[in-house]
Amino acid sequence: MTAPTPPTLKDRITEDMKAAMRAREAERLGAIRMLLAAIKQKEVDERIVADDAQVAAIVDKLIKQRRDSIAAFEQAGRTDLADKEKAEVVVLTAYLPAQASDEEVAAEVDAAIAATGAAGPQDMGKVMGVLKPKLAGRTDLSKVSGIVKARLAQR
Repeated sequence: MTAPTPPTLKDRITEDMKAAMRAREAERLGAIRMLLAAIKQKEVDERIVADDAQVAAIVDKLIKQRRDSIAAFEQAGRTDLADKEKAEVVVLTAYLPAQASDEEVAAEVDAAIAATGAAGPQDMGKVMGVLKPKLAGRTDLSKVSGIVKARLAQR
């Protein structure tokens, strides 16, 4: 007898959608449906079944879009729309893997610089190429990029 397979992230999202429907949580339900639609779109476009890493990447992308929208709405004085986007970010954040601490990120950056033999800012792409798969979904990659840029400028 084989052990039951643990539920995937996609399964968890689907179950959360059902729970939100039962609880009549309209805003949460809307955010989860939007996430499931994005996952389904990727699966159809690429003819794949999304694994947890791909789902986490989609969640990360949607959160980044929401943060950009929040900034634009707040600049335009549309706090009602900004609040809606903030609520969606809260729902989406629950599906990201555990976030990496600043110390973990710094250690990964140092290891990647050493592994690639990066000598200066021109090697930024090499270093980020190593870091992206390790840290995607676990931290804001734009912050990682800033750290890498600062470390390479010192070389």
